[in-house]
Amino acid sequence: MGGAARPFAPLGTGSVRAGRPLRIAGLGLAQLGAALVACGLIASALLPREASWLAALGAVIVLGVPHGALDGAVAAPLLRPRYGRLWFGVFALPYLGLSALILLAWQVTPLPTLAGFLALSVLHFGEEDAGPGRPVEAFLRGGLPIALPALLHPEATADIFAVVTRVPMAQLPAWWTAAAWLWLTLAAIVVPFRLAAHPPRRAMLAELAGLAAAFWLLPPLTAFALYFVTLHGPRHMRALVRDPVRAPGIDTMGRAVLAALPIFGLTLGLGAALWPLYASGSADPTATLLTLTLQMLSALTVPHVLLDRLASRHAPPPPTFADSLHRPSR
Repeated sequence: MGGAARPFAPLGTGSVRAGRPLRIAGLGLAQLGAALVACGLIASALLPREASWLAALGAVIVLGVPHGALDGAVAAPLLRPRYGRLWFGVFALPYLGLSALILLAWQVTPLPTLAGFLALSVLHFGEEDAGPGRPVEAFLRGGLPIALPALLHPEATADIFAVVTRVPMAQLPAWWTAAAWLWLTLAAIVVPFRLAAHPPRRAMLAELAGLAAAFWLLPPLTAFALYFVTLHGPRHMRALVRDPVRAPGIDTMGRAVLAALPIFGLTLGLGAALWPLYASGSADPTATLLTLTLQMLSALTVPHVLLDRLASRHAPPPPTFADSLHRPSR
């Protein structure tokens, strides 16, 4: 009572100050976790091939697949206003049906399905990693994880996809090698001229250089797992956290992880149900896991990309200056 009066603190200041250290600590923990995962994957490259494959596949399944399991959180605001409690069925049935068709395509036409999967991966990785309105950067980013394994480790890459397609593959298909060389040629000739007019971000150059080194020094599956679980997946989740429209209930990475768990669990259950079908033609469980994981990954990628396109199409346009003039004041 006798002391000096404290200055009035604006409403919410305390909560912001209290939340800031928590966010910084969370970011530090995420970076530490990514570094530990990266170190573990790099170390696994020293193991025998089967053990190295298991380490990479385990990382892809446990740490990479959950980013696609957030598709339910993206679909909910699109479908719930129209279908109410039935929205999940409206989302899940066509999603799973399309995935089943892709899995069937792997059995009927494995090489054309592989070509389609690789092309879609270039498009998806490029758009996700570069962001909208950056076609040259998207071309560079999307092609790197697909082209470099074919150029730097063609035999090891052929070994992997001979298992996945269950087609003998002494060397990579000529179309993959030709496409990889085309990507490298365009990257070496066209991209520098384009980037000269628009200087690239240092972070992007550092990331591309690090990825190129990883695909050069590490086995193809290990390098892909490193990219998928430390860059591509977390970047997709952070984009949803920052976007208040596509997934309104996902505003922190913690909530993103929790929201992904139900569909992630369903995905694991589907994989377990399919295991006997895939294992029946193989005596090698590691090969079975590789085939099942990459085929399921491709099957889930197709509806994942389509849902992203649908969500982007229905997102409201960004506010203009005129909108801000007509916005009622509070």
